[in-house]
This record gives sequence, structure tokens and C-alpha cells, in this order.
Amino acid sequence: MTSNPSWGEETSGLEVAKAYAQHVEGKNILITGVAPDGVGEGTALAFASQKPAVLILASRTKQKLDTVAESIRASYPDIDVRVVTIDLASQASIRSAASQVAGMIPKLDILVNNAGATYNSRHWTVEGIEIQFGANHIGPFLFTKLLFPLLDEAAKRSPSGATRIINLSSHGHRLSTIRFHDYNIENKEVPPEERPYSPLPPAFARVQEDGYMPTIAYAQSKTANILFTLYLQEKLQKKGIMSYAVHPGGVKSNLGRYHDEEMADAISKTSKFWKNVDQGASTTLVAALDPALNVPGGLYLADCQFFPSADYTKDRNIAERLWHLSEDLVGEKFDVE
Repeated sequence: MTSNPSWGEETSGLEVAKAYAQHVEGKNILITGVAPDGVGEGTALAFASQKPAVLILASRTKQKLDTVAESIRASYPDIDVRVVTIDLASQASIRSAASQVAGMIPKLDILVNNAGATYNSRHWTVEGIEIQFGANHIGPFLFTKLLFPLLDEAAKRSPSGATRIINLSSHGHRLSTIRFHDYNIENKEVPPEERPYSPLPPAFARVQEDGYMPTIAYAQSKTANILFTLYLQEKLQKKGIMSYAVHPGGVKSNLGRYHDEEMADAISKTSKFWKNVDQGASTTLVAALDPALNVPGGLYLADCQFFPSADYTKDRNIAERLWHLSEDLVGEKFDVE
């Protein structure tokens, strides 16, 4: 259970940060996927409001990063804000970014894997992985792996459970588990346990001429975010590091900028309340800061509270299988023992 059960969908990220100010002040915090008018910006502004030691913003586009950094400096001029460019669809870029971060800070107290993307047609990462699985899961997996020594160092200097890894997911995860037999979404035959939720709304059930299923690809990646969290949570608790997955809610942002009218209409019906980016940041802030979460009380949060996720996201065998697939796709082991 969280510390404040009265918080919900309308709660402000700034309000959460203020309530947990002592858990932000002096901390080193990194947020991926930071751009103007997005959840990443709302999250960064909320953290910045309570005097972190170093706030690192990481994203693909330098100009967008600089815009957010300048906004933070204008509102909170004493905050040490750094920017790092990272393309989560390129493992070379991820390695370069992690190296830059390691040169900036001796420890990392809070990592927020906020970045996420949706696509209506097939795209590939540099390494030839379907881009939603590759950029939304494999990229953050590798980035977290490379930053793990900094997280481990923070945990040694902090109360057990205060060092956090937060992974942004979505209620959309309920539309598909991991398609181990078809993770690149080529519409191959998969066993019954890997088939998507049925029946799907027509817009979500689309299959492109090349076999690509955009919504299933996105859903698979969001399931992967939760299974990654499950594995981290179970393996890292003894090291004093906690991990949670969050659904930010329906947020008015640029995430769906590539959707056509039919898809945009279908998505608009998935939420009764659409948040601004500050409200969209609040659940991340709870997951990252609430001291009641120093010990695991759940896996997945939405609207600032724990929320049930699909059964397959809590399956340790699937989580372990995904972990090993992820190691194969980045070409190295991620040893958290």
C-alpha cells in the first residue's frame, strides 16, 4: 500500500514531489524520453522542484532536451541539469550515453526509464530488432544494465529500497504477452499462450501487408516493461534496490503523433480522463519516492496506487525467459546476483 491512498488520477506530480521533498534533495536522478509537452518534461520539472543534486535528462533530440533544460533552469536556477543524447534504437548510442553518465556522477539514486514510442508501420532498430520491442524494452534493458554499477553504489549509501528503477508501461500491455516465437511481429504462427487478446477493436487488430501488427507490437513492449520490472524487483531487493512499473494514464502529449484518425479515435476511448503532463508524472513520482515502497507492496501502479496487471506479467518463468532473450539481443549478460 502507498503512503497516501487519497492520491489519484488528478494528483499533480509537483504535489507528490513536494510531499517527498526529503527523498529528492541531494539525489542524482536520470530520466529518459524527455521532450517538451511530454510526461518526461512533467517528471523532470517535478523532480527539479525539490533540489536534486544532479538531474540528467536523456533523449534522442538535443534541441528538445535543451528546451526542457532551459525551462527547468528558468524555474529552478540552482539545479544542476545535464543533458545526454541517446537513441534507444541504437545499442552503440546507448553505450555512448551510459559512458557519458558514468563520467558525470559517482552514483545514481533514481533511474526513470520513461522513453517510449509507437509506430503505425514497421521500423527496425540499428541491430535489426522490431523497433517498439527494441526501443521500448531492449534499449532500456541495456541502458539499465550499463548504469547498474552506479545504482549499486547508490544503494550502498542509502536506506534499503530507496534506490529505484522505474519503468513506464501502459494498460495496453493487456493486449499481448511476449511473442517469443514472433517477437519481431512478422505475423508468424505462435502457440496459444502467445496469442493476443481477442476480440480486439478493429483499429487495434490491424495487420499491415508485411504482417506487421502495430498495436500488438506496442502491447508486447509494454508487457516486457513489467516483466523486466518483476525480474529486477525479485533479484535486487537484497541489494537494496527496488523497481516498479507504472501506467502514467491517458496523457495529452505527443506520443500518438503518428496515429491516423481511426487509431486516434480508438485510443481516445481507452481513458475517461485525460491528464496534463504534470498529472501524467505523478504516478512515476510515487513509484520513485514513496518510502512505503522501500519494501515491495506490488509491481504495477496507476493513478498513484498499486493496480493489478495481467497475470502473465507476474509469471516468473516468462520474466526469466524474457531476460535471457534480452541478454541474447544485446550480446552480453546482465548479472544482478
